[in-house]
Amino acid sequence: MSKTVETTLTQNIFRILLSIFMVYAGFSHLTFNRVDFQAQVPDWLPLSKDLVVVLSGILEMALGLGLAFWKKERTTFGWVLALFFILVFPGNIAQYLDHKDAFGSLDSDNSRLIRLFFQPVLIAWALWSTAAFTAWRNSKTNV
Repeated sequence: MSKTVETTLTQNIFRILLSIFMVYAGFSHLTFNRVDFQAQVPDWLPLSKDLVVVLSGILEMALGLGLAFWKKERTTFGWVLALFFILVFPGNIAQYLDHKDAFGSLDSDNSRLIRLFFQPVLIAWALWSTAAFTAWRNSKTNV
């Protein structure tokens, strides 16, 4: 897969914004939102909720930093970040189904339901801002 697809200024700005968001979210996993993020870890997951939050926070910071600074691998980071957003989605669904409050604003079934619709936006953001989908599509036509 080609990793040299050019991105526009707009894509680069949104990639950096996503990177900042991921580093911030990862940092908050490890510090001031640690307990709130535990509400998103499904009860059926056979791991310590705190361990899952800490590991996902570290991963989020690594993905955010890579997204910002490893230009040669930005499409790979786009795919990995999209996969990460897919993998954490069951936690968001569990939080909704289990009626678990978090972050002060996720305090109703309606707010937790609305939040679910933002996960596809994050996936699309990761793929678009890194030109990951374009690189994949170009690799299919160049075969």
